[in-house]
Amino acid sequence: MSLFKHMLFALSLVVSAAAVTAPAASAQSATVVMIDEGRILSDSKAGKDIQTKLKNLETQMKNELEPTRATLETDGKALQAKVEGKTREAVAADTALVSQLTAYQNRANAFAQKRQTVSQEFQLTERAALIEFNKAIEPVLMEVVKEKNAQVVMSKSQVIYSSDAIDVSAAVISKLDAKTPTITVTRQRAPAQPAQ
Repeated sequence: MSLFKHMLFALSLVVSAAAVTAPAASAQSATVVMIDEGRILSDSKAGKDIQTKLKNLETQMKNELEPTRATLETDGKALQAKVEGKTREAVAADTALVSQLTAYQNRANAFAQKRQTVSQEFQLTERAALIEFNKAIEPVLMEVVKEKNAQVVMSKSQVIYSSDAIDVSAAVISKLDAKTPTITVTRQRAPAQPAQ
């Protein structure tokens, strides 16, 4: 699932929570407002801030892995050249080559584990940033709900048709920009894996 889809899903949970907390009213007399989560995320200062910080973190993480990846690629090609043309028995008989191949495989396995850990850390960081984003949106959304005297908040992604007049996304973005233009994005660390 893409970063944007994760963020939209998390934001839809805030909308659901706001809709549940709104007072119940009969369908005929209820004031309904709608928000466009994608627009809030892409157009708000806080949403843009999160996306920029996550992209920068992703680049930093890739840069951390690159030297090891490049070394493994170079060493892999060198070992491939040493093995090329030899039978399995000839390779097994060359103890120095077997030692090099074993060491290479161990480093490749360690790199795969590191890459998996970095990926997990990115997902944890993304989730933590979205939690902070949702915390910032909730009070702003409730302010708009009170201003509009709304009893129901709907997500634009869940509605087949609605009038633009009930879309309060711009008001939510405006208030969010004023109150929370940035979101702290702190790299989360994956729990240590037990040694095998």
